[in-house]
Amino acid sequence: MENKIIPAIIATNQEELNERINKVKDHVKTLQLDVMDGDFVPTHSLDFDFSLPKTDCKYEAHLMVSSPEEWIEKNHEIADMILVHIESTQDPEKIIELVKNKGKKIGFVLNPGTPTEKIKPFLDQIDEVLIMTVNPGYYGSKFLPETLEKVKELRQLKPDMEIEVDGGIGLETIEQAYKTGANLFISGSYLQKSDDVTAAIAALEDKFI
Repeated sequence: MENKIIPAIIATNQEELNERINKVKDHVKTLQLDVMDGDFVPTHSLDFDFSLPKTDCKYEAHLMVSSPEEWIEKNHEIADMILVHIESTQDPEKIIELVKNKGKKIGFVLNPGTPTEKIKPFLDQIDEVLIMTVNPGYYGSKFLPETLEKVKELRQLKPDMEIEVDGGIGLETIEQAYKTGANLFISGSYLQKSDDVTAAIAALEDKFI
């Protein structure tokens, strides 16, 4: 199980998307596309017809949308991993089946206020769990350390599970997340605001290497 830094990409137009991907694409293996519909979360991102600039990266799509099935049917080809908020679906089994039938990996996402009990019945059927360590919808939201209890619990339940944390991940918080059991770390504003992405990623990796 690999420890990885994964940049989050939020964009409201094609120019912004190109700029943010190009800033980080040569430094990592995976990028996360943050899709927001302005309904499930108050922010809009990647809810327009976009094209992805050429990279050697894999993509995971974090769907912060009220109708994940619609997005998956239309856009599944762009992502290797599709991350669906458990709060956004009435039928988790159906979502799992839909994503797997498209030949993609599936993960469930838990908001800060959602207990692990919501996804425990599906842990043997999914590839990843993403724990939101902020309330979703914005770059730069306040890190909520209490959410790491869910990481710790899930790591004990599923020692080999890919567990991702998203929100407020920087030099002060990544070590906490790593020590409680996370192995994938989403970094949004920390990397986008950096003047030296190579050095910024190295500083983060130094916390778990």
